[in-house]
Amino acid sequence: MTLRQAQGPGDQGQRTRALPAPIARRGGVRALYAGNPGAVVQRGLLAARSSSWVVVLSGFFEPVLYLLSMGIGLGALVGDVETTSGMAVPYAAYIAPALLAVSAMNGAIYDSTWNVFFKLNYGRLYEGMLATSLGPLDVALGEILYALLRGLLYATGFMIIMQIAGLNLAWTAILAIPAVLLIAFGFASLGMAVTSYMKAFQQMDWINFILLPMFLFSATLFPITAYPPVVQTIVQIFPLWHGVELVRGLTTGALYWGMLWHVLYYVVMIAVGVIFTTKRLRALFLD
Repeated sequence: MTLRQAQGPGDQGQRTRALPAPIARRGGVRALYAGNPGAVVQRGLLAARSSSWVVVLSGFFEPVLYLLSMGIGLGALVGDVETTSGMAVPYAAYIAPALLAVSAMNGAIYDSTWNVFFKLNYGRLYEGMLATSLGPLDVALGEILYALLRGLLYATGFMIIMQIAGLNLAWTAILAIPAVLLIAFGFASLGMAVTSYMKAFQQMDWINFILLPMFLFSATLFPITAYPPVVQTIVQIFPLWHGVELVRGLTTGALYWGMLWHVLYYVVMIAVGVIFTTKRLRALFLD
C-alpha cells in the first residue's frame, strides 16, 4: 500500500488515504481497457451532487441571452439572412442553431478541461483510478462521456427554447440532437487530450483564448461569405464552424451532401482526442 493525495467525491477538499499500488498490466488491449468507463461516469455524477447548480446552469443561459438580445433585437434590423445552401431565413433562425452548437461546445469543454485539469494535477484522482482494474481508456472514455452529458443537457434545453420560439423550420431539426452529441463528443475528447498536457492554471487561459475567436468567427452571427477568401479558409479549419453548418442545415431543412464532411470532421476529431488522451494517461501513470 502507498500513501497518495486523493480527493473525496465532492471535489471540495483533499485528504490523504491509502491507495493500492498500481496494478501490473501486460500489453494488449487489456492493458488499456477494462470495459468499465461507466464507473468513471458514476463517480462524476455522485460528485456533481455537491456542485453548485448555479455554476452548472450558467453555461446554459449564456447562449439564451445571446439569442434574446441579438436574435430579437438585432434581428429586427437585419431581416432575413442567406444560409450556405442559398436559403433565406429570419436572422433569429439563422443564429439559433449556431448558438445550439456553441451551447454543446461550452458544456463539453467545461468538464473536459477545468474539471479534468484539477483531477489530474491536484486531486490525483486518475492515479487512484488507475490503481484499480480500470485502464487509461476507461478513464478517458468515462470522463469524455461525463462531459458529454453536460453538453447534452445544455443543448436539449436550448433546443426546447428554439421549438417554443418557432425557430426550428423543418422536421429534420430533431436530428440536431444527435448532431449536437457528436459535436460535444468531439470537443470533450480533444479538450481532455489538450488538458492532459497542461501543468499550470495560467496555461488554461489558452482555452478561452481559442474558444472566443471560434465563437465570433465561425459563421455564428453572420455568414462566412462576409469574410475575405483567405479568412474564410482559416474559419473552415475551426471545429465549431463544422458544427454550426451541420446543425444549421438540420434546423432549417437546407440539407446538402457536403454536410457529411462535417460529420467526418468530428469523427476524426473524436478518434484523435481519445487516442491522445489514452496515451497520455498511460505515460503519466503507468509507464
